[in-house]
Amino acid sequence: MKTKIIVIVGPTAVGKTALAIEVAKRFNGEVVSGDSQQVYRGLDIGTAKASPEEQAAVPHHLIDVREVTESYSALILFQKLRWLLRIFTVVAS
Repeated sequence: MKTKIIVIVGPTAVGKTALAIEVAKRFNGEVVSGDSQQVYRGLDIGTAKASPEEQAAVPHHLIDVREVTESYSALILFQKLRWLLRIFTVVAS
């Protein structure tokens, strides 16, 4: 069976986080952030990062994984996403 992935995209402040959490709850899924700023610890204001309560509702990934002094790139994001996909695929099997 193939692993299905639901991708939610859109402009800032349209409710992607709330929708992602609801979809994850409905399908027993997890939320993987692709936001270039949400990876940084301490950048909570201005990034619309999921609240601690929202993050507790379903597993979240790639949020608060770097210090603001550390670099992050599209390559690092791709590598993390590929790693997560492998884990999700193994768990779904």
